[in-house]
Parts: sequence; structure tokens; C-alpha cells
Amino acid sequence: MEVVLQEWASLFVRWAHIISAIGWIGSSFYFMWLDSSLKKRKGLPEGAKGDSWSVHGGGFYHVVKYQVAPDEMPEALKWFKWESYSTWLTGFTMMFVTYYWSASGLLIDREVLDLTAGMAITLSILSLVASWYLYDWLCKSPLRTKPVLVFAVLFVAIVAASWGFQQVFSSRAAWLHTGAIIATMMTGNVFFVIIPNTKIVVDDLKAGRTPDGKYGEIAKLRSTHNNYLTLPVILMMISNHYPITYSHPYAWVMVAMVLVIGATVRIFYNRHEAGMHGFAVQWQWPLVVAMSVGLIAFSTWRPDQNEVAFYPTEAMEIVMTHCASCHSSTPTHEWFEEPPLGVTFDSLDQIRAHSSTIVAQAVLSTTMPMGNETGMTQDERDILGSWLRAGAPAE
Repeated sequence: MEVVLQEWASLFVRWAHIISAIGWIGSSFYFMWLDSSLKKRKGLPEGAKGDSWSVHGGGFYHVVKYQVAPDEMPEALKWFKWESYSTWLTGFTMMFVTYYWSASGLLIDREVLDLTAGMAITLSILSLVASWYLYDWLCKSPLRTKPVLVFAVLFVAIVAASWGFQQVFSSRAAWLHTGAIIATMMTGNVFFVIIPNTKIVVDDLKAGRTPDGKYGEIAKLRSTHNNYLTLPVILMMISNHYPITYSHPYAWVMVAMVLVIGATVRIFYNRHEAGMHGFAVQWQWPLVVAMSVGLIAFSTWRPDQNEVAFYPTEAMEIVMTHCASCHSSTPTHEWFEEPPLGVTFDSLDQIRAHSSTIVAQAVLSTTMPMGNETGMTQDERDILGSWLRAGAPAE
């Protein structure tokens, strides 16, 4: 019953997380487009930066942006904040349901570091808190006047954090935590900087004071950071079922490549939406394609990857010892009443049918067995890989 409850909780929370993320990302991309589409025209209200006309759903929309704020407070003001808050809250809840609830299986890999569940969960939460404070300090440091340099330092820090997570958590959890600290920085920007600064401007308007433009500039900088980090964090969040991403011994290099690819795609859209032409919007896609090909090629490489001799009976014994307790028509593992995803390894034909998945999950990565609770060795993984690549012969 506990397993069923966890599965349904995970499904509903994931659903809520995706819904919230769609709202946040959609509004974020819309306003980045809106800023890029603004045109300075005659007849605009005093203090207006520009306006934008658009058509959607059979209707016309006219939006005016003020450089700082209008002369007086409007009667109704829409705040875009809960899209961000709910995305982070549902994301953290999903981490609790998936990784904290089953810490010994998904968060911890005792071949990496022998942690208790309490220790691993504490380190996870502390990493999220620390990521915000270090990022916020960076944005307020003397480097704040050099946005490009700030982003370069942030890039190095995220890649370094990814490497650090690989020394502590399972490969899957390490990859996810890299995305989680980025998401925490992004929501922190909204909660601690963008919304409070906007409220200062609103309070000045209500009091009849002229708002200071610096608050909007600070909020805009943080919003720009969020814009360039969105695409990388999306990939990190959705790729937790693709071991080819997180299972690499140098997954932090892949994180660096994903950051560059995602940011480059956003550069294209930001410039395209601003009406730029020529080389300004031509170099991004060739770079993205080249980086993507490099990412794929790098993911297939492993240091000291060699085919080893195998004996079919020995390979089958490895499957029975480390896989069959879960992936059987009658699982003996305490967590499962039915085989996960309906996958069984009761016969040689069934093993062959899922050989590519086994290679991805248990040979190229240490994702399976969960938490390596059966103590599967690297030698066993190499033997299993050689056997499966040879077609899993019976003799």
C-alpha cells in the first residue's frame, strides 16, 4: 500500500509541477518577447518606454510599458508571482516524494558516498539554501556592474556544483540537484528581489512620490538571468529518466554544454523578437547544432571502456542476483508487488528484449540496482555489458 501511495503522490505532484512550470515559463517568455517588441512611437503617454500591438484569439491587444512607472497607481494591477512560487513549491514537494521518501534507493549511492538517509536529505536541503545565498551575494558584489562577468562566474559555479554533487549523491540525484539549485536561484530572484523591488515602486506611487528607477533595473537584471537559465533547467528536470545524460562519470561537462546550448537558443529568440537581422541571428543555430552533436558524442564515451570476456551462465547469474528481485513476475523485493513498469527478466528472451535499457541503466550508469543495494561491482557491470552487446547468447 505504501508503494502505491508513493506512486500516486509522485504522479499528482509531478502533474501540479508541470502545470505550474508551464504558467511560469509561459509568462516569463511572453514578457521577454514583449520587452523586445516595444516600439517608441509618437503620442505615447509621458514616461512610456514604448508600446506593442499584438493579435491573438481574434482580438487585438495594446500594451504600453513605462520606463519606471505611470504617474499614478492603476485601479487593478496583475502580479505575476505565484507562477514562480508554485513551481518551486511543487518541485520541492516532488523531490521529497521521489528522492527523500526513497532516499536509500534514489538519493544515495553507497559506491559514491556511504551516507545515512538523514545525512543525504540534510545535505540536499542545505545545498538549495546555500545556492541562493551565494548567487545573491554574487549579484550584489562589486561585479554587479559587469553583467557578462557575473554570468561567467555563475556558469563556473553551477558547473562546479554539478561536479560536487557527483561526489555526494547518486548520478541521477546529482544531475537533478544541479537543476534544483538553478531553479532555486530563479524563484529566489522573484521572491526576494523582483517582487519586493516592484512593491517599493508601487508604494511610492501610492504615496505620491516619484519612484526610483534603480529598483526596476535591478529586477530587470535578475529577470534576464532567469530568462537565460530557463531552457537548461527544463532539460535537467525532464531528463531524469534518461541515464544517457546523468550517468556519465563526467556529467558536469555535459551540464556545461547544456548551459551553453540553452543560453544560445535564448539569445537567438531574444534578438529575433527584437527585430534584429543578419549575423546577429544567424550564428546561434549552427553553434547549437555543433554543441548538440558534441554532447551526444561525449555521452557515448567512457574512460577505460573495454569489452571483457564473459560466460553466459555467469552473466545470467548477475541478472538473477542484481535485477530479478524486482524485475520478476513475482518480485521478492519488499517495495514491489508487481515488476516495475511491467518489465520482467524471467527468461532469456525477456532479457534480450530489454537489453538496451539494461545497458543504459546498469552498465553505462549505476542507476540500477536502486542505490546499488545489492552491491553490484564494476566488473559485473562490464561482464553484463559485454554479454548484452553480443546479443545475450545462451552458450
